[in-house]
Amino acid sequence: MKSALICGLSGQDGSYLAKLLVGKGYRVVGASRDAQLASFGNLKKLGVYDEVELCSMSLNDFRSVLQVLARVAPDEIYNLAGQTSVGLSFEQPVETMESISLAALNLLEAIRFIERPVRLYNACSSECFGDVEGDAANESTPFRPRSPYAVAKAAAYWEVANYRDAYGIYACSGILFNHESPLRPSRFVTKKIVEGAARIAAGSAEPVYLGDVTVMRDWGFAPEYVEAMWRMLQQERPDDFVIATGEAHSVRDFCDAAYANRGIELEWHGDNAAVTATDRATKREVIKSDPRLVRPSDIRRSVGDASKAKAILGWTPRTSFAELVRAMGE
Repeated sequence: MKSALICGLSGQDGSYLAKLLVGKGYRVVGASRDAQLASFGNLKKLGVYDEVELCSMSLNDFRSVLQVLARVAPDEIYNLAGQTSVGLSFEQPVETMESISLAALNLLEAIRFIERPVRLYNACSSECFGDVEGDAANESTPFRPRSPYAVAKAAAYWEVANYRDAYGIYACSGILFNHESPLRPSRFVTKKIVEGAARIAAGSAEPVYLGDVTVMRDWGFAPEYVEAMWRMLQQERPDDFVIATGEAHSVRDFCDAAYANRGIELEWHGDNAAVTATDRATKREVIKSDPRLVRPSDIRRSVGDASKAKAILGWTPRTSFAELVRAMGE
């Protein structure tokens, strides 16, 4: 039986990954800063809470990481932990850098120290690319990070590459574009939109407040993306992969789809970050812009090219944009 240690177990990706690995017969150990206080509600929703071992570990503390790795003796480690909000990273840049780049460094150094054949997956992000104005970004596209979050993820990416080359550690980074699911917290714009659409369809007069609805993202389905993570660690040699759908849709497109699923046709007024949307039938204002939600520096268009993942991992996205929005709304 293979064993896997998941750092960041309680989040969207960690929970779906735990379900995937349990289904494949793994012994799954999930690490959290304080496992006794965490609720792990996502694991309970997916029905795998009782099939996962839990442990406490602080990724910012090298001794804590080393002790857990020595005790658990995992074959695979999935580093999905750290501050996950791009917007929040502008308010907490130091915590963001430490929780992402220092955490990755501690894992890599602990693996080097224990001298066991451990395979490490590190969660990188499409945010590292910055604006993709022309072709979709692939593994050769230069990084141009535009947020503290992206800077931290880029630093962790190069740490992984350095330890792989210098010390022969099996470590790889998945450069994942946006991926959503019903497990997304409400602070993410996609969940905020579908919850708002449901609330307004039920009669609420409270509009949804959004930032710039013209920015475009490559949105995929999280359960498919964690499968790509697992496939990366099953290869003979470690490598980095872009995981994406290859399609870009705007926040406005997401709103249109989410509200249409509730029988509401939106009529837009204004442009860019100063827009409102009304219900075409009732003329009620259902979406309003809030300048406080516009990031200090944002990415206008983000889209990825996962051709390498298709060729080597045999991975392709299966869920369409419309199906994703519908699943989240339901």
